[in-house]
Amino acid sequence: MALQPYDLFDVRSLLTEEERAVQDTVARFTDERVLPIIGDAFDQGRFPKELVGEIAELGLLGSSLPEQYGCAGLNAVSYGLICQELERGDSGIRSFVSVQSSLCMYPIYAYGSEEQRMRWLPDMAAGKVIGCFGLTEPHGGSDPANMKTVAKRDGDDWVINGSKMWITNGNLADIAIVWAQTEDGIQGFLVEKGMKGFAAQEIKHKMSLRASVTSSLFFDNVRVPDANRLPNVKGLKGPLGCLTQARYGITWGPIGAAIACLDETLKYTKERMLFGRSVAATQSAQIKMAEMARRITLAQLLVVQLGRLKDAGTMQPTQVSLAKWNNCRMAIDIARECRDLLGGAGITTEHSPIRHALNLESVITYEGTETVHQLVVGRELTGINAF
Repeated sequence: MALQPYDLFDVRSLLTEEERAVQDTVARFTDERVLPIIGDAFDQGRFPKELVGEIAELGLLGSSLPEQYGCAGLNAVSYGLICQELERGDSGIRSFVSVQSSLCMYPIYAYGSEEQRMRWLPDMAAGKVIGCFGLTEPHGGSDPANMKTVAKRDGDDWVINGSKMWITNGNLADIAIVWAQTEDGIQGFLVEKGMKGFAAQEIKHKMSLRASVTSSLFFDNVRVPDANRLPNVKGLKGPLGCLTQARYGITWGPIGAAIACLDETLKYTKERMLFGRSVAATQSAQIKMAEMARRITLAQLLVVQLGRLKDAGTMQPTQVSLAKWNNCRMAIDIARECRDLLGGAGITTEHSPIRHALNLESVITYEGTETVHQLVVGRELTGINAF
């Protein structure tokens, strides 16, 4: 039997029947609904909001959360496969789902009250309420402990002042999960659209994640009732726990981007004739594409094991850092190499590698830069914190 070019080690055979069904469903959605429009959306700098309802109908929002909240109750590997197939379409689509699921719905589920869960999660799963996650600030995203946004208690309310930056879904959002310094440590608040003093401003002139909404958030004496405070966590472990969930999805997503780039490059190099033969018939092209397949295969094996560890409840943040570092670096290198193999045609968004390469500049940066994740692994090896 011939090997599948994007699954040389038959990683799919390691998946359960349900996991394969999830992957096939999301792959079909990406092929039929995302790929036909995403190039134009990227060119226009437009997030395709028309897809949100369909994404929700497929159960992709908060997919790992319990069914009692209107969610699909899928396992971690299934969530990873969702991220992989969506990012095969575009990082912006996967980012939308990651933020809604891991950075907004997860903290409400993990740190919120039952009343908060019942109020927000079913509508968020249905795509009726969109969330954003307010942690990063203008002066430095890699050091969240140096947070300047503050929340001060005033009777039964909290008054929030400060700002957040590089916030995915910011101008789409109906609620923002905002982390702020209080006298009792960092706490999370549900800030609702329309609250006086709360404003979102979309960040323009992006050359990456153009099919995604990225915003700055501003809080000028925003009064939030204590009922909107997440009661079950204090300190950095709250936002860092959310980031671990989101980073897990990001370890899978770039594999989809890399597969998309290799797929298009294989087809193009077979058709492109130079010096009397196809580019695919040259040793240099075959060596480059073989190297891509090798790295994709290693990344696939890495995330399946990571997913199994997560489902077993034994996954460690350092393991997530290693996988994000490896898989983002793998994908961005492959996207750049594919752009090169496409020659002049590779600089247009009629082909996906340049779009994926540009998007991956953000993916390799957000949720912890490559350097941060290298230092996390270094700390695990040496026991010495070099931050």
